[in-house]
Amino acid sequence: MRAENMEKTAEKTVITVVGKDTVGIIARVCTYLAGNSINVLDISQTIVQDFFNMMMIVDLSTSTKPFDECAAELEELGKEIGVTIHCQKEEIFAMMHRI
Repeated sequence: MRAENMEKTAEKTVITVVGKDTVGIIARVCTYLAGNSINVLDISQTIVQDFFNMMMIVDLSTSTKPFDECAAELEELGKEIGVTIHCQKEEIFAMMHRI
């Protein structure tokens, strides 16, 4: 499949992770994603004065679960590891942040 065709069929979702920095945050989130066949398209993370911030763009088109279930499970995972995890479909995120 050509790259532009993959772009059109991707179900892009924005995942944000924010909280006090601890060991294993990225590993736990990425383990969840891999376990549910969710591909990471882009990732950015920073740590500012012991606070962890990560933004990911993922593709849910090959996920074993629907968006709502993944979002709820990631929110629960965040509670387990002491961070806040939010998921938004890319089109909603883009509309909310248009200038």
